[in-house]
Formats: sequence, structure tokens, C-alpha cells
Amino acid sequence: MAEADDNQSHPSTLAHGLSNAHYIDPDVHARENEAVLFTSWSSIGFAKDIPNPGDASPVEFLGRPLLLVRGKDDDLHVFENVCRHRGMVLVDKPTTFKGVIRCPYHSWCYGFNGALKTTPHVDGPGIHDHPDMDKENLGLVPVRSQVWMGIIFVNISGDGQAFSDYIAPVEARWSDFMGKPIFHAGEGSSFHQEVNCNWKLAVENYCESYHLPWVHPALNQYSKLEDHYKIIEEAGQFSGQGTRVYAPSLDETGHRFIKFEGLPDKWDTAGEYISLFPNTLRGIHKDHYYAISIEPLSNARTREHVEIYYADEDMKSGEWSRMRTSNATMWKTVFQEDVFAVEGMQKGRSAPGFDGGTLSPVMDRPTRVFHEWVAQKFTAASKI
Repeated sequence: MAEADDNQSHPSTLAHGLSNAHYIDPDVHARENEAVLFTSWSSIGFAKDIPNPGDASPVEFLGRPLLLVRGKDDDLHVFENVCRHRGMVLVDKPTTFKGVIRCPYHSWCYGFNGALKTTPHVDGPGIHDHPDMDKENLGLVPVRSQVWMGIIFVNISGDGQAFSDYIAPVEARWSDFMGKPIFHAGEGSSFHQEVNCNWKLAVENYCESYHLPWVHPALNQYSKLEDHYKIIEEAGQFSGQGTRVYAPSLDETGHRFIKFEGLPDKWDTAGEYISLFPNTLRGIHKDHYYAISIEPLSNARTREHVEIYYADEDMKSGEWSRMRTSNATMWKTVFQEDVFAVEGMQKGRSAPGFDGGTLSPVMDRPTRVFHEWVAQKFTAASKI
């Protein structure tokens, strides 16, 4: 990993970004889903939403019906959300099951671990087993998954790198925070927004601080462009930017959130913001962190799921309600300010004369890293 000097030029020459087809062509979008989002570790939700054994929640990710289930062992499982009998969708809304997951069509039942438990009348009325039906091989189809810092990741293809290898560079960069508990403060710390743009534009916009003075004037009052640095991960699995002067005023009395314990002094004023490829955005500070899961809805529409977590359980109490609201409002404002930019770029991708753009060798370095990563994944899949 490396922190780039804002005044140092990139050794490579000017580069163009991804072509228009990667943003506006439905066929390219479908191929990209398979080549990029399914083969990588993509975020699809948050573990806080499935807190107790028996809790189940359906998720549709790029047309794939998935089911999130909290097991009796408290582990979170991800399955294909279909019964192995006739392909019926099992769960259509968040539900808490008491004993088994029951298919609403013919009442085949599954355990929270996905195992097939019962097959009513499968061999005729009153006969619930058949000698040729091997229940051990008819459980729900598992989807490779992992929970990390509250985020649920899936590898749809099942053949991506080990999650531990995927996440290791982030854990190394943010080692000061690893192993520390995080606490979600409830409804006011969650929000969502839909934008009329390709999912990649949301990721690209988050990578860089180049647009800060013109798009985020309030933020630029205390964290200016020159206070930011670029984050370039050498293996090309994340990029982003950080600030050396993170110090928003959330309370007129100067009151501050409780900090994570044992942090080095540098985090007293620092904040870092990375795009973890393909679709997870994260921001970390001395007293809270947020995660954004980018959900592609089509080649030109995206939903952003934002969750804010705090360093101390006391932050969930009513005493901190006003500051939590101020914090959530601040971030919501920042993310809403980006909407016109990403939607404007999406519209611009329909101009046939646009060739992907000329990326700044210095200021667009994090975006270029993302473009190169997408292109490499897409090209590799096209050769198969």
C-alpha cells in the first residue's frame, strides 16, 4: 500500500478511462456482472439486519435470488433463495423462523444451516420419504460468503481468491482498528439513495478528492483539497483518499464522540476513505466508521446502502442522539451532493465523441487504479 504525494506526478503517461459501453450498454453490463461482480467479493448487505437465530432476509443481487439466514450457531449463512423441489422462492420478506424454513408451495422444510429436513407426502399421502431421495444432497445451495466489520460479502462464482487474502491489504492499512468492536446506533444511522448512474461511477467518484472544492463546499471549509492525499493499493484491489485534518463540528459545545481505544495520535485528525473493489465504500475515523454497499440495479441505475457504526456502545444511548443526527446529516449531505455529478457523467456517456476521458496523471490516480482493475477482470473473462 502507498500514500501518494499530491504534488508528485505519476510516472506513467496520460490515460483514457473505460469506454462508454461499460456504462450504457446493457449487454456489456451483463457480461461485466459475470466477469467482475460475480467473480469478486461483492457486498450485498449488513449483518446487523439479521441479528438473531432464525432471522432470514431475501436479497436479489443482479437478478440472483439470495437468502441471508442467521443460524442457531449464530453464524450468518447465504443460500440461493429457492426450494430444491420446484425452484419456488422460499422467502419474500424479512422473517423470523422458529424451527425451520418452510417452502410456501409444497411445504418442504430446511434447517437454518440449509439442510433439507422434511418432504411432506413426497411418496404419496402420508408417506414423507422416498428411498431414492437423498436429503443430504438436497439442501439449500450455499453461496460462498463472509462477514467482515459488519458487511456481508459474497463470491457468487465460488472460485474467487480466499477472503482472507482479499481483505488482508485493507486490514494491514487499517491495522490500528482491527479487532475493535463497532456499534450500530439504529435507524437514524442507516440511509439509502437511488441514483441514475452506472454503479462504477459511484465507486469512481468516491475514489478521489479532486472534485472536493466544487461539489462539497462545506466539507472543503475544514478539509481542503490540499489537505488530502491519495491511497493507492499496490495489488490494485482498493484505492481512495484521506485527509490530514478531519475535524467536523457536530456540537456547538465542542463535545466529541468517544474514540476507539488505543489509536495512534495520527488518527486524532486523520480520516481515510477507500473504494474496496468492486462495490464497497468505506470511511474510517477515530470515533466512527461507515460502510456503503453499492447495489447495481441496471446499467444506468444504482442503489447506495449506507450504515454508520460507532466506537463505543454508549454512543447508542439517547444522550448522543443529537450528535448522531448531526453526523448522519453531514454524511447524507455529502453523498447527496455527489448525485448531480454521477448522474451528469452517466448522461455524458451517451455522447459518441467521448472516448473515456483523459485522466489526470496525478489527481485521477485512484480512479485509474479502479478502471485498470475492471478492465483486467473483464478482459480475462472475455478470453475464456
